[in-house]
Amino acid sequence: MTPAHTPCRIACLQPSATVILAAVGELDRIIACTKYCADVVPQVAARNTAILPDSWTANAAEIIAVKPDLVIAAVPYQDKAISEILKSGARFLGLAPRILADIYTDIATIAGIVGAHDRAQQVIAAMRQRIEEVRTFTRDARRPRVFCEEWGKPLIASQPWAAELVSAAGGEFLGEPGRQITSQTVRDLNPDVLITAWCGAGDRVPLEKIIADRGWRETPAARNQRVFCIRDEYLNTPAPTLLAGLDALAWALHPELFPRPRGIRQITLAESSTALNSLP
Repeated sequence: MTPAHTPCRIACLQPSATVILAAVGELDRIIACTKYCADVVPQVAARNTAILPDSWTANAAEIIAVKPDLVIAAVPYQDKAISEILKSGARFLGLAPRILADIYTDIATIAGIVGAHDRAQQVIAAMRQRIEEVRTFTRDARRPRVFCEEWGKPLIASQPWAAELVSAAGGEFLGEPGRQITSQTVRDLNPDVLITAWCGAGDRVPLEKIIADRGWRETPAARNQRVFCIRDEYLNTPAPTLLAGLDALAWALHPELFPRPRGIRQITLAESSTALNSLP
C-alpha cells in the first residue's frame, strides 16, 4: 500500500528526474514530463504520458491541467518558469546539482520521497563502483588534455560532474567547468582530445564545421582526428545516464583500454580534411 504522504502523480520538468525515477523502479508515478524526458526514457512515451514545457518554460495552466501532487524541476531555471510552477499550487522540488556528490544526493532525495530508499542506495553504489572501476583502469595511463563542451554559441565548458568523469576516464579537464570560454583560449590550451555534447543536440554536433570555424586545425586533437561528439543526455543529464557518458569518454581517451560504446561519434579523416581545406 502506498502511504498517503507519498506522491503518486509526479510531473518531471527535467530529464534527470525521469531517469532517476526509472532507475529506482518508480516510473509509474510519472503522469507528465517533457519531450526531452521522453527522448531519454522512451518508456514514458509508451505510457501516453502528458508532455509539458520544461524547467525553462514551465506554464502554470498546463501543470494544473495534469493535477500533479509533486513537480520536480532542475537547473537551468528561468525566474518566470519558477513563478509558474509555484502558481500551479503543486508541491515543488527544485534540483541544482553541480558535482557527482550532489547527483547522489538528488537520487537519494527523489527516491526517499517515493519510498524507494533502498533502491536508491543500490543505484548510487553501482554508479560509484563503475566510476572507480574506470579510474582504476586508467590510473597508470597517459592523461590526455581534454576540452569538453556543453554548448557551442557561446562556447561553454561542460559541467563540474563532467569534469569529474573526464578525470575518472583518465584525462585532464581543460578550462573552468560550466563557464564560458573563447575559442582562442581553447586553442591556446592545445587539447589532445576535443569532446562536444551540446544540450538538446543529441549526437548531431557538426564536428568538421566547428574545427574549421574556430581555427582549431593545429590542435593535436584535430591533427590526430581525436574530435568526438557524445550524445547530449550522456553527459548533460545528472542522473545514472552519466555512466553511458563515462563509457564514451573512456573509449575516446583510451581506446586501447576500453571497447567502443554506442552514443559517440568521431570525426573522420575525410571530415577533418574537408574542414582543414575550407580554411584559407
